[in-house]
Amino acid sequence: MNLNLSKVRKRVELLRNEIKKHDELYYIKSSPIITDQQYDELRSELENLESLYPELRDKKSVTQSVGTKVAKGFAKIRHTYPMLSLSNAFSKEDISDFLIRIKKLIGYGPDDKLELHCEPKIDGVSFSAHFKNEKLNFAVTRGDGTIGEDITNNIKAIENFPIQVDYDEEFEVRGEVYMSKSDFIALNEENSKNNKTLFANPRNAASGSLRQLDSIVTRNRRLSYFVWGGRIQDFNNQHEMMEKFKSLGFIVNGCKLVVDNLEDIISYYDEMCTSRAELNYDIDGLVYKVNSFELQEKMGNISRAPRWAIAHKFPAEYAETCIEDIFVQVGRTGAITPVAKLKPINVGGVLVTRASLHNEEEIFRKDIRIGDVVKIKRAGDVIPQVVEVKFEKRNSEVKTFIFPEKCPVCQSAIESFGDDIVKRCTGGMKCEAQIIEKLCHFISKYAFDIVGLSKQSVLQFYNKGLVKLPADIFKLVSANQTLEQPIEKWEGWGEQSVDNLFLSIEKSKKINMDRFIYSLSIRHVGVVTAEILANHFKNINNVMELIAKDDAVEILKAVNGVGEIIATSFIEYFKDPYNSQIVKNILHFIDVKQVIIVQNKLNSQLAGKNVIFTGVLEKYSRDEAQNIAKKLGAKISSTISKKTNYVIYGSNYGSKLNKAKEMNIKIISEQEFSDMVEENY
Repeated sequence: MNLNLSKVRKRVELLRNEIKKHDELYYIKSSPIITDQQYDELRSELENLESLYPELRDKKSVTQSVGTKVAKGFAKIRHTYPMLSLSNAFSKEDISDFLIRIKKLIGYGPDDKLELHCEPKIDGVSFSAHFKNEKLNFAVTRGDGTIGEDITNNIKAIENFPIQVDYDEEFEVRGEVYMSKSDFIALNEENSKNNKTLFANPRNAASGSLRQLDSIVTRNRRLSYFVWGGRIQDFNNQHEMMEKFKSLGFIVNGCKLVVDNLEDIISYYDEMCTSRAELNYDIDGLVYKVNSFELQEKMGNISRAPRWAIAHKFPAEYAETCIEDIFVQVGRTGAITPVAKLKPINVGGVLVTRASLHNEEEIFRKDIRIGDVVKIKRAGDVIPQVVEVKFEKRNSEVKTFIFPEKCPVCQSAIESFGDDIVKRCTGGMKCEAQIIEKLCHFISKYAFDIVGLSKQSVLQFYNKGLVKLPADIFKLVSANQTLEQPIEKWEGWGEQSVDNLFLSIEKSKKINMDRFIYSLSIRHVGVVTAEILANHFKNINNVMELIAKDDAVEILKAVNGVGEIIATSFIEYFKDPYNSQIVKNILHFIDVKQVIIVQNKLNSQLAGKNVIFTGVLEKYSRDEAQNIAKKLGAKISSTISKKTNYVIYGSNYGSKLNKAKEMNIKIISEQEFSDMVEENY
């Protein structure tokens, strides 16, 4: 461990202990001894250090929850469908590119009109509320997008939030809970009079108030909300759905509108950017959604964001500070990224100590030197970037940064390849930095998704010689049995955490083809490309057959969505003997499943039909089955009505199947559904 990392580790531990002490004083004893600002500064510094040094991140850290002591009592609820995040845009050019991209997806020409539903992006806490039999069934926070916290009682405590509606179909609303600026000021004034800690901003106040175990506290905090989406039957577009929600008594933002061209979008953006200070609530940008649900469905999602929506963020906050040093980091593909070590400065409530300089060309283009005073911003209020050098403040003591010729980790040569402006370490799997990053990528969410393995634990296993290559992860269970001191006896581990880890490893051994391809860290192959390749190859044997051909690159680059760069990178990866052996070693432990990807079929048996799934399916998850049915032209719903055409059932089905029989609705077994898929695949 180098000296700098050792100092950072000590600082992180000091901050964690300090924050834990103040959490107990505030949440348990109600006797804080520091101001909210001082507390926020401690927390911001810790969050920043854990972000900049992921190897020090700990799932037990105080940064992993908001209001730690309070949040532990909440039950968890799984969302009925995922709460996706949004891609971000920061300029007119970004929005223009977005429009071009989505129009191309649906076969529109550049000049064709496409309606977009536009509304403010509220700086609050996202929620989802499910209604059934005319009553609020449950409400849940966003959580990780799949599972959130049960806040049903707290939502009921929000003034003007309907808990009973005049609508007998099952539906769901989604929106944002916020605290108005006036209520925020009043809350802090009240806290000040009562010698209680002041909140730093309305968003933090809203989050802390919504996530209270005692709903009376929530009621007294005077929270507000806006509904921005959801699911309800028989509506064709976002605008109609929002009007329906409004008629049912939900509060919908009055600043929304529908436009169909770039000029009107930018005009709306400029207007809202100017007037946002006059609003009684905070917004950090705008959200644009394709208005038509049919077109939304056609466009689908990518990764964890919909293709049909985007967040247009307001300008980031800027600050000036000094570059104290410049060093380089090594990524999983060997990319060498220069990083500026900054004199710490607070930007938008976050203590910034580092900023990415992207590549050597960026340093030359902006003439960035060690010792310079620079203007920085947090792009999207998140990632620090150097905007410009304040040349008028440059002195004779600045130093020119010399880009290293050798990797700082493995001492292999650093080289450029072709037209790529990014220089890379040539050490490959001989470079410890690349090995660690590749291992972390291998276990990541969209790859093998092994819960219980963090970068910190990967480093721990690596340093102890247990995990040097991906296949070693699957040997951990047997390796643990031979250790003089088993993993459960190590500091930071226990029997339960080890059992959970081993269970997660075992579950990960069955993996879809696209996730397996993505896990291999092949250059230029991301989540979407991995899905395209998986759909083309179907199974790993077909990959091996293609690799053996002399014209493999030519064959692969003809696949729609691949191209020469991706094809070359993919083929070269598998032709490399070292990589090939790594893959073979992994395949010894796992079962790679074929991905069922069905193209849109408008002539299938399900086309245009209202379909409901019930029970547990063996071959598909519920989401997979519903997505496949949608590709076959079906409309998915969750409640049976006279409009339902088919009920598809698996094992342990509920009352829906009996109700379908009573209503003479056609029922389809999972096997019959699978046969339909095969016919249209």
